Amino acid sequence: MAALSASSTGRGGARNRADRESHALTAAQIGNLKAAERHADKIGLPFTRMISIHWQAAGVPLAGMAKATYRFTDLLTKALARHGSGTAWLWTHENVPGNGHDKGGHCHLLAHVPADLVPIVTALQRGWLRRITGQPYRARVIHSKPIGGRLGLETGNPDLHAVNLEAALAYVLKGASPEAALQFGLERLEPGGRVIGKRCGTSQNIGATARKAKD
Repeated sequence: MAALSASSTGRGGARNRADRESHALTAAQIGNLKAAERHADKIGLPFTRMISIHWQAAGVPLAGMAKATYRFTDLLTKALARHGSGTAWLWTHENVPGNGHDKGGHCHLLAHVPADLVPIVTALQRGWLRRITGQPYRARVIHSKPIGGRLGLETGNPDLHAVNLEAALAYVLKGASPEAALQFGLERLEPGGRVIGKRCGTSQNIGATARKAKD
């Protein structure tokens, strides 16, 4: 696991020092994530899939979680590109106990995955986790499902998809600080726990710089 330690170089390295900690999503972060979601839809890459990865269960230490998530999104982006598709995504990290056991560090990811490429992505993702962790895949580490419960909902029933996407985004943002939750009217609020390094992120094509360039 040396590649996923706090002292690693490259993305997710120095920024994941033990002294870079947070315990909740800030109002600024939530505002950015919400704007990113709107921009993904604007550029024709609406979020269609929700993926949760339990990094602790996969053997990734808390200090390596950000780098692991970066590698997963990189592999996802490259796989879709090989099949002629773009993507957009955002993610948040949490580190919380749950159901009588330590759920630990995990990631919630919303991503654009075209319906016809879902079988390809689902066939590859366990292999990606083995590459990232250097360990055999462990059961129930990754959970992946279409937003709204049905493939192609974003084109078949856009209004229903929008309602379900709003609920999915609210779930991803549940680790907000009380002040941020109040500001954005978030009704679901749960402790996000201690996270080292980046607490959330987006793909570059829906980040602040990309959004500003489109204005």
